[in-house]
Parts: sequence; C-alpha cells; structure tokens
Amino acid sequence: MIGLSIYPERSTFEDDKAYLDLAHKYGYKRIFTSLLQINGDKEEVMKGFKKVIDYANSLGMEVMIDIAPHLFKQLGISYDELGFFHEMGAYGIRLDVGFTGAEEARMTRNPYGLKIEINMSAGTKYVDQIMAHSPRTDNLIGSHNFYPMEYSGLDYDFFVYCSNQYRAHNIRTAAFVNAPSATFGPWPTADGLCSLEIHRELPIATQVKHLLLTGLIDDILIGNAYASEADLKAMAEAYNAPHPTVKVKLNENVTDVERKVLFGQVHSYRGDRSSYMLRSTMTRIIYAGEDFPAHDTRDITRGDVIIPNKEFGHYNGEMQIALKEMKNKGRINIVGRVTDDELFLLDFLRPWSTFKLAEDK
Repeated sequence: MIGLSIYPERSTFEDDKAYLDLAHKYGYKRIFTSLLQINGDKEEVMKGFKKVIDYANSLGMEVMIDIAPHLFKQLGISYDELGFFHEMGAYGIRLDVGFTGAEEARMTRNPYGLKIEINMSAGTKYVDQIMAHSPRTDNLIGSHNFYPMEYSGLDYDFFVYCSNQYRAHNIRTAAFVNAPSATFGPWPTADGLCSLEIHRELPIATQVKHLLLTGLIDDILIGNAYASEADLKAMAEAYNAPHPTVKVKLNENVTDVERKVLFGQVHSYRGDRSSYMLRSTMTRIIYAGEDFPAHDTRDITRGDVIIPNKEFGHYNGEMQIALKEMKNKGRINIVGRVTDDELFLLDFLRPWSTFKLAEDK
C-alpha cells in the first residue's frame, strides 16, 4: 500500500480533510500520525485526533498511531488493555520505542484486532525477542523510522541489514519517503522526512522506485505534510507501475526509429549479463528492417543509453545501457543518458527483469 502522514496538532481538521480527500483520489490507504509530541491527557488527545481519524476511516484508510512506553503512563493506560486506541478508531499502534519482546507479543493478542507495528531501524535482535514469545503474527507489522534532520537518515547497507531481519519472519514492512513539496512534520526541524538518507534530495517517484527495487519494503508512506497533488500522483504512479521505469535524457540527434527502440516496448534485461552493459536484445529483432546510420559515436560512459548502428552487423538496433566506460569504434550510437538522479537505479535492475524507459523532458 501507499500512505501518508498527518499531524492534527500542527494543522486544522479542514486542511487534513482536504489532504485526505486528495490522497484518496490517488489510492492512498495507509495513514501515519504521532502522539510522541503530545503533552495532554486522554480527553485532549481523543478530542484532537478522533475526528480526523474517523474521517480517514470513512475513506477506507488505515490509521497507525506512533507511541512510546512513557505515553502509556501519561495517558493512564496499559499495554494489556488497548481499548483507548480502539475507541480512537486506530487501525493499530506503532511502538517507536519497544518493551522487552514479551509485552509486544501480548499486545498482538489484543481483543480489538489492533495491529502492532514495531520499529525496524534499531539494528538489534528485537524482532527475534518478540517472535520468541509467540506473537499473533497476523497482527505484527514493522516500519522504519523517518529522520527530519539532514544527514541523520539510515545508511543503505544498514537499512538492508535491518529489513532482512523482518523479511526472515515474513513480517509486512514499511518505510518513509520525503515529498519535496511538503513543508512540515511532527517536530520543528524539517529537512524532509525519509527513512534513507540517500533519498532526501531525490524526486519522490525515484525514492519509491528504489524502495520497490530493493524487494524489502511492502508499504511506502510520505513522512511530511502536505505533499502536492503532483507529488501524490507521481508516487502513486511509481508504486503501481507494472514495470519499473528509468528516466532518460535524449540527445538532440536521436532518430525516430531510435525513439521507438527506447520507448516503444517493455525491455527485458538479458540474463547472461555483462559487467559493461545492460542489454535488451529483442529490439534488434523487432526493428531488424530499420536503418540505423552512425551518429554520436564518442567513447561511452556509465549511464549512456546506446544503440549499435549499421556498422555493427546483426547487433544493429539493440537497446543497451552502459554500466562502465567503454571505447567506441564508431559502431555504437549514443542516443541519450540515464538522468543523474536515477543513475544509481541501474544497480538494482536484475537480469531477466523487465523495465521501461521514460523520456525526461
């Protein structure tokens, strides 16, 4: 699923309602909100949050509420009795900081069917401790933290390490992306709100594509509010696309038939891979009768989108993407280049996988 975040204590019901309506239009289903910054009692919290949660529920959305152990004491409730969150209309609660594992397992057996979402970003054996206490696994899910401070987000290798712990137990996973158009989160600092630091300055669609290509994340949520309609649409399209799409900036001299080679079909990454290039070989068969005169035949750099020309015999018309620098003997046309912000996605395309190219204008 795709989702977003709302912060009722920093907004108005009218603004939240309009945002939820817009998100519903594009198929958003999950909602994140946080009680971590709340200082009031149960009545104040209920009053401030229930109205917007009820509205989200009326749209068929699932609202997760972020809490920590100290809030149980502050609100006068027990982890053995979660009726307060049920009355609020929550789909579940997210434990920003956990207990010992035994408490979490007991919470998954609550009579309300509330989901218990645990923090995936700790890097400890926390999830193993919970699993050792026999939780009800269909009520146990996980999500990574988001990080409002620049340079504080997760390192990619650490993200993989943590995510694999949850994948090993078949636990549903989630992570946050940053909407460049959004302006605030739960805290005063707001340098964007994403789980992975490498995502902070990227377009939202690129962030989504990357998370999907890792194969580690099920649900993706926008951490900050309010994302523009353009960002909401771009994220929904990237998440729901049947094939991952890589953006390409075309050279001026690209021919009409070369455009067809690039954008006219779904590409398949040839399985007997080369370390120098990604090959989509069917295009040389589809366009075997077309003419590919030589042009733009400089030496090749990583990220160049290339098509062998008529000087290259039966390879004529094959779509390739350079993974390393290569000498060019005049037999290969450089027709474009993967955009700088998506160049790293080439490392996540796998042999035999399908993908599409999209023109970056």
